[in-house]
Amino acid sequence: MQTASFTTRLAYAMPAFALAIIGIPVYVYIPKFYTDVVGIDIGLAGLLLFGVRLFDAVTDPLMGTLSDRTRSRFGRRRPYMLAGSVLIAVALIFLFNPPEVSVTWSTLWFAFWIYALFLFWTLVTVPYESLGPEITYDYNARTALFAWRDGFLIAGTLAAAASPALVQAIFQTGDDAAGQRSQFFWISVIYAPLIVGMCGWCVRVVREREYVPTVASAVGWRDLRTVFKNRPFMILLAAYTISAIGSNLPATLILYYVQYVLGSSQADVFLMLYFVTGILLLPVWVRLAHRFGRKETWIASMAVNTGAFIGVYFLGPGDTAIYGILVVVSGIGFGATLALPSAIQADVIDYDELRTGRRREGQYVGLWSIAKKLAAAVGVGVGLAVLGAAGYTPNVPQSDTVRLALRVLYALVPSVCNLLAIAIALYYPISGDIHGRIRSAIDRRQAGHIVIDPLKPTETIG
Repeated sequence: MQTASFTTRLAYAMPAFALAIIGIPVYVYIPKFYTDVVGIDIGLAGLLLFGVRLFDAVTDPLMGTLSDRTRSRFGRRRPYMLAGSVLIAVALIFLFNPPEVSVTWSTLWFAFWIYALFLFWTLVTVPYESLGPEITYDYNARTALFAWRDGFLIAGTLAAAASPALVQAIFQTGDDAAGQRSQFFWISVIYAPLIVGMCGWCVRVVREREYVPTVASAVGWRDLRTVFKNRPFMILLAAYTISAIGSNLPATLILYYVQYVLGSSQADVFLMLYFVTGILLLPVWVRLAHRFGRKETWIASMAVNTGAFIGVYFLGPGDTAIYGILVVVSGIGFGATLALPSAIQADVIDYDELRTGRRREGQYVGLWSIAKKLAAAVGVGVGLAVLGAAGYTPNVPQSDTVRLALRVLYALVPSVCNLLAIAIALYYPISGDIHGRIRSAIDRRQAGHIVIDPLKPTETIG
């Protein structure tokens, strides 16, 4: 299965759309909804959201290992995706529709259902992302496959960004607390069946490879140590994690920044500008990756994103037009910063197969998920905690200290993170040519030959 058919690519991409359309409310809208409408303390909300990402740091690698070791007639990944999507739908409905009770009970409600949602999210996303590297081993076909997946992710993000305004227009909900509760009710009614339907279609259409492990699959520290010795993976993981920390801060703080720094109520419009630009330019980045290589193209996309976003730090009240321009320029690189690291990750999994003789997509995706979740934890936990410490008070004009904190966290810190990520990514060693030699060496090793490690020409593997 060196290439993926149109139907396979489409079916594999659809859960990304559904997960993104749910993810944006959870990552962007829910924190402000619970702090400004439901009334829970912003510092405590940040602490809970930080904690749930640490919780993921335990559950994600466990889920990855479990899916690697699962044997069923339905495959290693798909049973978890289907069951998890139903549980996500249930948790989503409860999280988006909190009862009107005391602050204490509202905080407990938020804590329980946000933890439940992220647990069920792990049940879907780790097997789902582990499925991708199995679909095709071809270098360029993988770039296209993950571009489809992350293109649909951006489309889902765009739909999610537009949905509050659309729900408000269609159902005539107001801007007050009751109106915002009504918006989240209708969003949950629409989104819950969407996640089940799209995951169900992927499970039905996409077929998994028949895989028989050649080495016992017990997992312990020695097993993880082989992952940590995978130098290309560690370089990729470090660069991606630092970049993700930067990108999660703006995702968490955009509603606060636009309202309290720019003095605008058009955050939804700016989000749509960013995502539309990202999805329209993604095919261009895919072609550039085919021509110049994934690493080089990924670095270029981060540079474009960063170059524009540094300017956001210097904006203030009324600078909405300039902000809109910078958002569009920054969005040019957005799609590539999502799709290309995923495709690169699939290649380091192939390198691990060459070194160990095993396919461990779940374990690698589990560790990758830790990086994503910890980056999000820093974005939410640190971002909201710093705002609380700076004196943030909901729904009133903010002090100069709070506005400065917003500018630093929203624009300056992410730009510094991306620059550091670029410096690390320069050392990533697997090109398209080297990946081809890795796949050839895997085939020869499976045929019983002793092979040379393409990244360590003085070492043999047999």
